[in-house]
Amino acid sequence: MFLVKNNKSSFYQIVYFVDGKRTTHSTKKTTQSEAVQYLEEFKKSLANPSGAVSSITEKTCSKNTFTLSKFKEEYLEYAKPVKSEKYLDSISYSFKYFITYAGDIPLDRIEARTVDKFINLTFTRTQRGAHLYYRTLKAALNKAVEWNYISVNPFTKVKFPKLSKTFPVFISEDELLIILANTQYQHLKDIFTVAFYTGLRLGELVNMRWHWVDFIQNQLTVKCSDEFQTKSKKERIVPMSDKVRAILFKRFNSVLHNSAEVVFYNRRGKLLYQESISKQFKKIIRKSNLSDKIHFHTLRHSFASILVQKGVSLYVVKELLGHEDLATTQIYSHLQKQNLKDAVNLL
Repeated sequence: MFLVKNNKSSFYQIVYFVDGKRTTHSTKKTTQSEAVQYLEEFKKSLANPSGAVSSITEKTCSKNTFTLSKFKEEYLEYAKPVKSEKYLDSISYSFKYFITYAGDIPLDRIEARTVDKFINLTFTRTQRGAHLYYRTLKAALNKAVEWNYISVNPFTKVKFPKLSKTFPVFISEDELLIILANTQYQHLKDIFTVAFYTGLRLGELVNMRWHWVDFIQNQLTVKCSDEFQTKSKKERIVPMSDKVRAILFKRFNSVLHNSAEVVFYNRRGKLLYQESISKQFKKIIRKSNLSDKIHFHTLRHSFASILVQKGVSLYVVKELLGHEDLATTQIYSHLQKQNLKDAVNLL
């Protein structure tokens, strides 16, 4: 249950779900603070159906009883319609580990000192994990401030430790051939190859439909739909190389299908799952005696890395990968070796 305000009304609306159906109720309030108070009264009225929503009084849900776990449930409900399943999982994990450390305490009792100790302790075990928890919880408690549950976000008072920067791992075409030689099933060989030569994310590959594929223009359009949203919530076009076109054309002609059907499926004709493919890829990497640092996402890094090494500009790579910010693509800048050599030769 959460509050929203849109252009259709000057009043804040309460959004909640009844038997899985999204329902709205007007607060008749134009200010957020009054709407938040109304929301608390409305919750009480639902818990006690015999009583109507009373006029707003100073008697609201006590901050001292609104705990982390309660806020987590409300925040997840708010985020569910607009966030990906992966991000929702990040929210759940972040709250879980913070509650395990700090206890299920009221929101207004979270101190910056507690946050600082939690982040630093987690950072000693996993830098990336600590960063995930920090940014996810910080975003969540920013919303708690907006909803007037707390006046200040304690995470904004904590400076996150500096992350060590490492170059992304990538593989060569020869290493891809080794991986394919140790891959038993054709559908996996096709997915690995298309990932390497398009830079598509695993989620995009398993959700690819035939109407994404244009054999005339020789391009893929990564599309958003009710069933699937890209990470950036934006569509993008990726040209097909001859290798990718040949693989997709062969799959296209192998069976009868309609444009809404997925391109990749397992040998029994069933839908594929990201986690399963990731695990199978990892097993093949170990079977191939390649670096254990190689993961499925390495195929995407490899696509970008090879392009940069061949002189493709970072801006073009950014568009192909679907990055929102060029700063994200800058992780490949060290591969512009000729630019570095030209710079030194100026001395």
